[in-house]
Parts: sequence; structure tokens; C-alpha cells
Amino acid sequence: MSESAFSHLSLAEPLARAVAEMGYESMTPIQAQAIPVVLQGRDVMGAAQTGTGKTAAFSLPLLQRLLKHENASTSPARHPVRALVLLPTRELADQVAQQVKLYAKFTNLRSAVVFGGMDMKPQTAELKRGVEVLVATPGRLLDHIEAKNAVLNQVEYVVLDEADRMLDIGFLPDLQRILSYLPKQRTTLLFSATFSPEIKRLASSYLQDPVTIEVSRPNTTASTVEQHFYNVVDDDKRRAVKQIVRQRGITQAFVFVNSKLGCARLARSLEREGLKTTALHGDKSQDERLKALDAFKKGEVDLLVATDVAARGLDIKDVPAVFNFDVPFNAEDYIHRIGRTGRAGASGLAVTLVSPSDTRLMADLEKLLKRKIEIEPLEFDDERPRGRINDGRRAWREQDEDRAPRFEERRRESRSPASAPRDPFFEQPYEPPQGEEVPAWEANVKPAGARISANIKPKRKVAALFKSTQ
Repeated sequence: MSESAFSHLSLAEPLARAVAEMGYESMTPIQAQAIPVVLQGRDVMGAAQTGTGKTAAFSLPLLQRLLKHENASTSPARHPVRALVLLPTRELADQVAQQVKLYAKFTNLRSAVVFGGMDMKPQTAELKRGVEVLVATPGRLLDHIEAKNAVLNQVEYVVLDEADRMLDIGFLPDLQRILSYLPKQRTTLLFSATFSPEIKRLASSYLQDPVTIEVSRPNTTASTVEQHFYNVVDDDKRRAVKQIVRQRGITQAFVFVNSKLGCARLARSLEREGLKTTALHGDKSQDERLKALDAFKKGEVDLLVATDVAARGLDIKDVPAVFNFDVPFNAEDYIHRIGRTGRAGASGLAVTLVSPSDTRLMADLEKLLKRKIEIEPLEFDDERPRGRINDGRRAWREQDEDRAPRFEERRRESRSPASAPRDPFFEQPYEPPQGEEVPAWEANVKPAGARISANIKPKRKVAALFKSTQ
């Protein structure tokens, strides 16, 4: 019997049956090392690449230890929260909750998931019925705690999945508040793909004598993923994605961008070019996000354009490729992005499009991966599109440089009004009149007498329409 087989763990019969029904036979390295330690009740810091089965590594031993509390009572008081699993994103929380339900399928242990973007009432009703395993995102869990829907004074196990993001400065205040509601004596488990030294120091304040498990060198990418970095200017990135998809015969792929606005615009642009595309970003409602993920899982969509909200922990099988349309601002997010492909030992392709302005971000990535990254040139099969195209920035631009001056000239001419026929008389230079006659009222003017001072100007007579009576 292999020591990496699940049968070697001596799991309880209901859990062993659920594992066998899901088709699991051998454990991954993180599972083989973490499960026995968690079964002993020790705190754990587990570092493993995404797609290596971290969810099973903490779910199975927790359920095994919670079986002593299993009961068939309908009373909510007999089903307090015993295990709390915290995750950074809604999609990941929903995914982990589904896995926990499958593992606990043949037991009387109850589980529930709460996350934002959905109505609280159904979640409240489920919590009021009592659950042993609660999967949650920090913000919505605090809402339920303040509404007195969730009581956490009997929690025995706390799991922080994707712990580096959970302990990031943005989640730290919420996390500290949640931990303040928990008993001091508890088992704390931290699992993530990456652990920086700063995060390790910060996490040590929450763990008691933890066992550190690193099944691979920290901050490494899966060896099954073929990585390429192409030098492409921003204006050609969309064309590059389309060409690589066509050349490689890629059926489905993630396309990651850095901003929500850029995500929506790129998805619309690719959709116009004939690729079945959907967008996944933080401005979408939870219902829209779940529908986008479901369509991608069913194969109804070719490209899923997403921000880093989807880069953490999503387990979608057989995704052959990942495109980094933008180099990530945080170098560690690169590992999580390309972890969406090449999962569970399968091969995958990761393509990163590098523009000249990404020099600093690429330097950060090289520092994290501890190797020099070779940036390859990308030759396009077709010529740059001629004429006007929409570059996704709400402005029309001229792609053909030779035609650009003519385009500007035509635009200026179109703005000027139509000119009337010209009269050549008005184009002649000015000529003073010859032999002009003196007006009659000035011809009869008598010269000023000697008695009038030369400094006094005589009155000038002007024509009048009336006659003096004098």
C-alpha cells in the first residue's frame, strides 16, 4: 500500500466513501504532509502552489476531528459553529463550500457559506438552523456577527485560505475583529501559494508553535506550465491575443487585466471581433459573477476576461491557457494568475504581454522568481488593420500612419464652411483717387483774416440739409 494513498490515512468510513466517490486515490504532496499534522491538532502554515489540493488538505482532517460532535438532532443548539474557514473572495468561498459539502456528504455535519453581494436573509435562515462548518468572507461574516446571526464562542478550528491576501493590510482590521470573537484555545491553519517573510512574521502572532510545510520552494510556478513573455506595444495586445489563440488552437483561456474598467472594455472589444467572451470583475453583482463563471465552466464562453479577483484559488478543470494582458502590479499575483492552468499535473500555457512601460514590474517579477526573464518578439501574421478602429479608449484613431496627415486635412476641410465665388475687384491693391474735386462748401471758404491767431483753427463747414434763416 502506497503511503500517499488516501486509504493510508485511516479516515472515518463516511469520509473515505466520499473521497472514493470523488475519484481521489493518491494524495498530493501538500495533502500527504498537512493532513497527518492537522489530525494531531497542531497549528500549520502550509505553502503550496495553487491547484495542488489545499482545500482537501484542511477539509478532510477538520471533518475527521469534528465527527465526535456529529448528531442527528434538529435543534440548532446541538449544531454550533465548530470550524471557521475564511477566504478573500466570494468565488473562492463558494467553491470551497461546495467541496466541503461533498466531503461531508455521508455525515450529519452541516456546513454553510456566507459572502457579500447576496441577500442576507437566506444566509441568516441557514445560520439559525445551526452549522458546524462555516465558510465565509470577512466582510459578510462581520455583518452576521453584528446582527447576532453567528455565534463563534465554540469555534475549535480556524482556517485562513490564501493567507497572504487575508493578512494583507486591507483585510487585517476585519481579521483582527473576527479573531477577537473566537476562543483563545483553538487550532489555526494558514494555507497559501505564497508566503513572504513579512507575512510569516505577521502570521506568527496568530499561531501557536506552528508546523511549517513547504512542498516546493516559496514563490515558484508550476513546472507543467509553459511560460512565454512577448514584447508587444499596448495598441497591439488585443491582436496578439487573437493571433495566439488562433495559432495554438486554444479553446478556453483566462485573460487577466489590472483594472475593472479595462476588463469591461477588453471583453466588449474581443466580443466584437468574434470571440465568445465574458467579464469577471468587482463591479459586477454576485449573481452576474456566478453566471459568468458557470458559463465558462460549461464551455459556453471561450475567453474569461478577469481582474485579480478571479486569480485566487478558482479551480476550473482543463483550462489550457492564461493570458496576462497586463503585467500584474503585485509580482506575487503572477503566480496565482498562471496557477489557473496546469492544475493537478496537467500541462498549460501562460502568455504575458509586456509593453515598454512595464520595465519596473518585470524587474519585481524577476526578483520574485529569482531568474532572468527572456522577453521574446512577436511577429504578426496579418498587417495592422487599416482605417479607423476603436482602441477601447472611447476615441477613434488612425491606424495607417501614411494616411493620418490626409485624414487630418480632410477633417479640417470638412469643418470649414463652403466658400462663395470671389470678386476680383476686392483682390486689387488700394489706389488713391486721381483729380478729386473739392466740395462746394469748402471751395467758398474765405481765408482767415490777419486778426485771427494762427493757433486758432477755423471752423470747418459741413454740408447741411437745412438753410440758415439769417
